Amino acid sequence: MVRPLIAVLNGPNLNMLGLRQPDVYGRATLDDVEQICIQAAERLDVAIDFRQTNGEGELVSWVQECRNRARGIVINPAAYGHTSIALLDALLAVDLPVIEVHISNIHRREEFRHHTYCSRAAAGVICGLGVRGYALALQAMTDMILDEDDR
Repeated sequence: MVRPLIAVLNGPNLNMLGLRQPDVYGRATLDDVEQICIQAAERLDVAIDFRQTNGEGELVSWVQECRNRARGIVINPAAYGHTSIALLDALLAVDLPVIEVHISNIHRREEFRHHTYCSRAAAGVICGLGVRGYALALQAMTDMILDEDDR
């Protein structure tokens, strides 16, 4: 049986995890996050495609590629969540379940971080739980896929 594919997409500056503002984002690296996701995926019996880019256009293209190959998207859009209508449009166009993840609690930070365009396309948003939020998002996405399969 083919395991359902969940895309785990990461936006700008997440390649700097562990170095950039560890008081805000913690000391875990992006490689650590990927390992957390791999372990969660194995436990949940799903496949993941884990990617990171600093480019908005590349992130939009990756979302579009998910349309006919993934069952859902877990996305940490990082700063593009606060600025990119193009990313929102892509998430809406693919017609897949989306869970948005932020490592920090965006609502306890600067006012401009309180709003994300991506949340309009998301079934749920996880923020402020550190890198553990990715595993929670994968669990929730798997549950959503299983619920859809049961219909």
